[in-house]
Amino acid sequence: MGRMFGTDGVRGLANAELSAELALRIAGAAASVLALTERGAPRPTAVVGRDPRASGEMLEAAVTAGLTAAGVDVISVGVLPTPAVAFLTDAYDAALGVMISASHNPMPDNGIKIFAAGGHKLDDESEDRIEAAIADHDLIPRPTGAGIGRVRTATDAAERYLANLARATTHRLDGLTVVVDCANGAASTVGPEAYRAAGARVITIDADPDGLNINDGCGSTHLENLQAAVLAHGADLGIAHDGDADRCLAVDATGAVVDGDAIMTVLALAMRESGELAQNTLVATVMSNLGLHIAMREAGIAVRTTAVGDRYVLEELRNGSFSLGGEQSGHVVLPGFGTTGDGVLTALRLMGRMAETGRSLRELAAVMRTLPQVLVNVQVTDKAAVATAPAVLEAVAEAEAMLGADGRVLLRPSGTEQLVRVMVEATEIEIAQKLADGLADRVASV
Repeated sequence: MGRMFGTDGVRGLANAELSAELALRIAGAAASVLALTERGAPRPTAVVGRDPRASGEMLEAAVTAGLTAAGVDVISVGVLPTPAVAFLTDAYDAALGVMISASHNPMPDNGIKIFAAGGHKLDDESEDRIEAAIADHDLIPRPTGAGIGRVRTATDAAERYLANLARATTHRLDGLTVVVDCANGAASTVGPEAYRAAGARVITIDADPDGLNINDGCGSTHLENLQAAVLAHGADLGIAHDGDADRCLAVDATGAVVDGDAIMTVLALAMRESGELAQNTLVATVMSNLGLHIAMREAGIAVRTTAVGDRYVLEELRNGSFSLGGEQSGHVVLPGFGTTGDGVLTALRLMGRMAETGRSLRELAAVMRTLPQVLVNVQVTDKAAVATAPAVLEAVAEAEAMLGADGRVLLRPSGTEQLVRVMVEATEIEIAQKLADGLADRVASV
């Protein structure tokens, strides 16, 4: 059996790969690893939140049962973004936090993300210990009587999160009109509320979650509705979140997409100007476009590169005491204000830069020229074996030799699915497409 934890928690088809029984065991195991206390010490607490997908109700009940059965009190915060649960884990001084969400995945999927004390994502060692406890039920405590955990519902969770966002807002947004695509997800209420509180005129789309419509043709993975709405309303920009709102992508007033790399470019330059960019360094992943590296080099800003996944960005940020990092997909992390990617915070800072400079998003983002990039996902039966097959590695080497210094190739297994992702960047889209298609064919044939 492979490793249960992927790049962002445990994820799978709800009630099949991710059953209530498994959720209960994961919660109990997490309690045993992260919330063990000495006899006589105060009972530990866990924060539990979820996105609005229907299966979250079932899984929340199972997670709550697993935690309380292990002797942990639960603070239920309801439907809130993932970064809110991370923040509240720290704010409530909890031993751990659990977010039930499959992020940008379609509605039938769900997932469990676990935060340690302080709202920090788990390292590999902690995840391995939790997996060991899942496999060995004797490692999970089973108190009785008064030792069983209790459950309470937080009444101030959203207000606390919004207050933290307000503290992180750099400039009032009066005069800005923004269209927000909430993906019918966890930010459908708090996202627009945060933007209005900062002074923006907010127009919402896909902000009516019914448990079944999360990420359904909307949000950060489907920008067409947002682009059309920005043009229809003559808005200054559009903001798109995913189901749990740890991502932010943008659309400028012309309808052009501004991705995570461009957003990081805008924020890095703003933070360097304000003295907030620690060690004059940005942290990005291997998926960031070569254009980001070129723009940062021209601006005199160093770039540290990590593996894919905001957890690895976070590790590098913490290890180097850096102040900005993120991913092309729209996970942007500002450690001074949060412990994980926060799409709402990112949008506030991005719009704050527009308000501060009086410049359009199109003008601000033009500092970075995105090189043509082609990404092909290839379905396979054993992603690890295929990605390291000699025939595949030989094909990658041939493509890299053809590109030279004018592009790059990245081939990696997906962290959550049986896919191998083939990415090629080149000066011309035709070159990138041809090489990516050839590599994809080679991967599929192994």
